[in-house]
Amino acid sequence: MKKEIIIILFVIIITKLNAQNFKKIDSLLEKGRYKIALKKLKKITPTFKSNLKIATIYESIDNTKKASEFYKKALVFKDHYATKIKLGKSLRKEKKITEAIGLFENISKKDTNNLLVKYFLGKLYLQSKKGKKAKRIFQELIEKDKKNANYHYQLGLANTLLKKKYKRIDNFLEVYNLENSHFNAIEKLARAYTKLRDKDSARIFIDKGLQLNKNHINLNKLKINDLYVQKKYTESLLLLKRLDSLVPRQHYVKKMLGKTYYHLKETENAIDNFSKATFIDREDFKSFSYLGDLYFQQKKIERAKFYYFMGTYAGREPRDNEFMGLAKVYTEMKLPKRVIEQYKLALKENKKNYVALFELAKISDDYYKDKKVGYDLYVKYMNSFKGKNKELDAFVKNRIKTIKKEYFLKGETLE
Repeated sequence: MKKEIIIILFVIIITKLNAQNFKKIDSLLEKGRYKIALKKLKKITPTFKSNLKIATIYESIDNTKKASEFYKKALVFKDHYATKIKLGKSLRKEKKITEAIGLFENISKKDTNNLLVKYFLGKLYLQSKKGKKAKRIFQELIEKDKKNANYHYQLGLANTLLKKKYKRIDNFLEVYNLENSHFNAIEKLARAYTKLRDKDSARIFIDKGLQLNKNHINLNKLKINDLYVQKKYTESLLLLKRLDSLVPRQHYVKKMLGKTYYHLKETENAIDNFSKATFIDREDFKSFSYLGDLYFQQKKIERAKFYYFMGTYAGREPRDNEFMGLAKVYTEMKLPKRVIEQYKLALKENKKNYVALFELAKISDDYYKDKKVGYDLYVKYMNSFKGKNKELDAFVKNRIKTIKKEYFLKGETLE
């Protein structure tokens, strides 16, 4: 009996001491003295409450790994519902997605009415690319609360993952109908309609998105691209300058500034920005090609030659325009053999480049004494590209007719 009384008294004393310690610890936490609080907590005999406090402190200072560790230790003492959810969130931050999914699945099975847990679980399915499971979760949530815009948004993300492009648009439109200031849905609609080349719808959502966030990088890019396609270069330039102040030294901005100045015939500004674009991305062969064009216009032939050559060297995609640029340079330098060589390389890169074939036929006609060389190329042009360009067609037909007549007079018939 005495032993039992002593044990009870001991428990009461420990409980009182712990309560006093927790008060002191709470006071330290209020003052932001986390390190001292942690030291004191670790000296206390471990309990559910002490482990939970330690986990909470680690979570507040973004030490997710330690937070998860102490949430687990707390749960050893007590199967606590709210702590399980905190652990799940912490595991998600720690990127232990599979473990977090297992935990939330277990909670969801036991408590089917907890919509918040289902929502977290659906987002975890999205994060782990489990589109079908995520879709099922968000469809269930929508059945229970049709007016929750976030459920429709997440369903849109699930359909995006499942490559259901039209269904995802329907989902994002539903979000917009429920909440017309839902920025993420508006941004997704702007991008989706841009990909579908539905210009009018894309413009509506690009503009609405920029009204909500005028400094959003991707929406500004979409707006700039649209203005550029419409040849509204002055308007495009204003946005590009603002974007350049937001994200200095970004390749896209420098290249688009170069292209815009190019069309506005502001040569020096175009050269400056294309040069910066090539410095940021050495594989940007199109900017090298623009530089070649700009220097060629200025009659700076050696510089033009250098940049066209850099374009052919750096390029990975068909570089026919770059080889044609070099052909222009060698024409100016009066090196016909080099011109022929470059047009042949352009055609090797892109067999559909009818201008390159025409120019090759023409220079071959001018250069070789044997007119059959040019004649064969003219015939090839007509067989492959007749109807592409009326002026070129007329020139080629006339040359074929003239060359055939010349050879006929010599007693030779050309096919």
